[in-house]
Amino acid sequence: MVWRDAQPVQGLTKEGEKTSYILTSSLKETEPHSLTLYVELACNGLFGAGKGSMIAPPDPDKRFTLSKAELAIFNRDVYELLVDLEILLDMAQLLGEENQRSFQALYTANQMVNLCDVTDPSTFPAARRLAAAIFSQKNGESQHTIHAMGHCHIDSAWLWPYEETIRKCARSWVTVVRLMECNPELTFVCSQAQQFEWVRCWYPGLYTQIQDYVAKGRFIPVGGTWVEMDGNLPSGESMVRQFLQGQRFFQQQFGRTCSEFWLPDTFGYSAQLPQLMRGCGIRRFLTQKLCWNLVNTFPHHTFFWEGIDGSRVLAHFPPGDSYGMHGRVEEMLKTVKNNKDKGRVNHSAVLFGFGDGGGGPTRKMLDRMKRMSDTDGLPRVQISTPDRLFSALEKESSQLCTWLGELFLELHNGTYTTQAQIKKGNRECERILHDVEVLSTLALAEGGKFQYPASELQRLWRLLLLNQFHDVLPGSCIQLVVEDALRYYAEIRRAGAQLQEEAVQSLCGELLQPKSESAESTLVLNTLPWDRTEVVSRTGPTGAKTLALVTAPSMGYAIAKEPLLPPQPVSVMKQGDGSITMENGVIAVCLDTMGRLTSLRLAHSERESVLDGCCANQFALFDDIPLYWDAWDVMDYHLETRKPVTTLLKPLEITQAGGLRGSASFSLQIGERSTLTQEIILDATCPYIRFLTQVEWKEAHKFLKVEFPVQVRSTNATYEIQFGHLQRPTHWNTSWDWARFEVWAHKWLDLSEHGFGVALLNDSKYGASAHGNILSLSLLRAPKSPDAMADIAHHQFTYAVMPHRGSFQDAGVIQCAYNLNFPLHTLPASSAPCSAWSAFSVSSPAVVLETVKQAEDRPEAVVVRLYEAHGSTVGVWLQTSLPVKEAMLCDLLERPDARSCLPLEHQGLRLSFTPFQVLSVLLVLRQ
Repeated sequence: MVWRDAQPVQGLTKEGEKTSYILTSSLKETEPHSLTLYVELACNGLFGAGKGSMIAPPDPDKRFTLSKAELAIFNRDVYELLVDLEILLDMAQLLGEENQRSFQALYTANQMVNLCDVTDPSTFPAARRLAAAIFSQKNGESQHTIHAMGHCHIDSAWLWPYEETIRKCARSWVTVVRLMECNPELTFVCSQAQQFEWVRCWYPGLYTQIQDYVAKGRFIPVGGTWVEMDGNLPSGESMVRQFLQGQRFFQQQFGRTCSEFWLPDTFGYSAQLPQLMRGCGIRRFLTQKLCWNLVNTFPHHTFFWEGIDGSRVLAHFPPGDSYGMHGRVEEMLKTVKNNKDKGRVNHSAVLFGFGDGGGGPTRKMLDRMKRMSDTDGLPRVQISTPDRLFSALEKESSQLCTWLGELFLELHNGTYTTQAQIKKGNRECERILHDVEVLSTLALAEGGKFQYPASELQRLWRLLLLNQFHDVLPGSCIQLVVEDALRYYAEIRRAGAQLQEEAVQSLCGELLQPKSESAESTLVLNTLPWDRTEVVSRTGPTGAKTLALVTAPSMGYAIAKEPLLPPQPVSVMKQGDGSITMENGVIAVCLDTMGRLTSLRLAHSERESVLDGCCANQFALFDDIPLYWDAWDVMDYHLETRKPVTTLLKPLEITQAGGLRGSASFSLQIGERSTLTQEIILDATCPYIRFLTQVEWKEAHKFLKVEFPVQVRSTNATYEIQFGHLQRPTHWNTSWDWARFEVWAHKWLDLSEHGFGVALLNDSKYGASAHGNILSLSLLRAPKSPDAMADIAHHQFTYAVMPHRGSFQDAGVIQCAYNLNFPLHTLPASSAPCSAWSAFSVSSPAVVLETVKQAEDRPEAVVVRLYEAHGSTVGVWLQTSLPVKEAMLCDLLERPDARSCLPLEHQGLRLSFTPFQVLSVLLVLRQ
């Protein structure tokens, strides 16, 4: 970075097309000749400081030496001649012998060489006039139009930590500002509100210049999200907050929101994204990554993308297969040739500028495209904007095709599992922020003096959203980034615990037992929107931990004084062969000495869930050596290396004898150096059996999974995604099916036939598969690049298996998965009389009340967000005990729809849902 007068003025790079800082356009004798510049050097390459490979871990011994620093005179005439000649030679080479323009370009270039005497600059203008004659021959009106936009994709963290990204943004963006000063036609598109915020805080002078160019419509904020997040793993609410924080930032800072979602480089695209975009005022979508598909070529570049609820957005993939083009003839021709929607649309995008590691557009890129703006034989190239591009596409959209469902990237499917601690931190912190918002909102609405922690929650949400960047949450980052991410999760846990305690004290303070006294009762808080009866751990009068069966109302609390008696206690019995049986009146299981399920039945049923001759809860280890992208990819051939884990360190033994809870534990050796210890737990009244798992993981290039072969036959399995679910095939009939050998899910997956099924639940895992009748959950990987220590650590996680009658919807699989992820909160309570209190309830299990929070711009109002989870059309009553005086629908940015005021009846309101629809309701409270 070059600094002048204490301000950054230019970024420099030695990689790619070198950038320069022009001291002055012409130095006159009357001007002062002394000038002090400072040059700040980042001692890493454009892609970090790896050794030997771009994705290698940083080399701590790598050294850089500044060998030369010099000033030079820029000879513009020579530069312009070289650019002319480059374009002509590319035309001659690339247009082909069947095209007369290639010969015209070749002959013109030859004439220029003959005419030009490099020792005599007076010959240069004539040579340039020859080139200008070619470039001035115009296109016909039918020629394809390319909308070129300056671009600089900067990964918010990847092969460098967050701290370095701040400097990358400044170096890249100040270069763009200098280019704009000399090139009034240049436009530059820039996403990620977080990066704007970094520059605003650390480089205020540069930020002021950027604001000026934003106002002029040349430096164009795009995307509408806090960061370019991963498109698979964040929860539905996290995705909403990406847009909420991003769009609000752009509105506050620049007076505008974004009309297009900009996600060029991510590892898949949830089928719920179209609805979330539409709910945030976005109807246009641009991405690039699907051109990386390993098996099937995606069939479109411009199309309508339809989500699982029926929402549609106009999607465009730049056909040149890059978001970092250099403005070359070859790239423009490839953009036209590759376009899979020829005849349907005649416009496409080119994003030019160095990206990933930063850099952005250069002068030479711009000058190349100026010569191609309207030159016969080449596509028409115009410096454009996202709005002009999509407006042109919308005018031609009548013949476009529609793609329904997820946009699945057939590569990088290892990112569902890599860096398990980051994924666990993400799931836990999503839960923490959910619970803090629910409890804080209830404390606020109950009319006390509680101050809703809006600014602190925004700070914590922004930390979580930053960690959802598409190289952090997926785990495809260096160790320095992992350390930053885990530190941010620790901060969310710490601050979230304090906020939760403050909210509970305000909401239930009179019911809590003073710490100096022993409590005989337990306060139970439930942050989920249905009643729950579960076994919990509570602190007894002597301070000892005991178990109790308690009931908690929907989004509310209750005092548990006398523990409930279960309809049937858990029975645990050891058999003569060392196996152990457990039953609780709902399900019955039999475990062998290695902790494998040899039988899993619904109680009082002969229907067996485990496939004949097989064992479930079978661990398997695979060799995991991808072709190149180590942390990113799991290749299909890893399936050929399956080795069942069979080395027993400690056989299954009973650890809790039954009653309210029965459990048994065992230990296995995994590979050569790793160990796994598991406690298998069955609680009274619970419809699933839990597997509390601890692993000391010390492997290299291995992949650990757990398998459940089940006695269920279906051509499709169902997987939870954001605010809903979708089905994927269990067979490999086609290459599209086979490419989904490893997929992602959130809290559950299910395999059902008519009348019966088995669901697999989890508390922090995302990789999964269902092939034939084997449900598999991906647990741990051990890649070595770009983090040589990835996942080498102690891990703790829980998964569960749930057999059920009927459909997974009717059996309550969705609710059970929530219960596993959102445990009840228990606190010692006083003996004061208290009836159960519920803030919200929903009349149908098909609708989930996902979020309760204070409105962003109306402190006297509450926003509740609900979604239809079954895939049905349903009307429901949302009932509340809060003092609501007015209710209206709003969009995901919390902008109310004045035409959709909802009548309040009997402390509730009626809502109608179509399949997978997400609704937000603004509730104005009485003061």
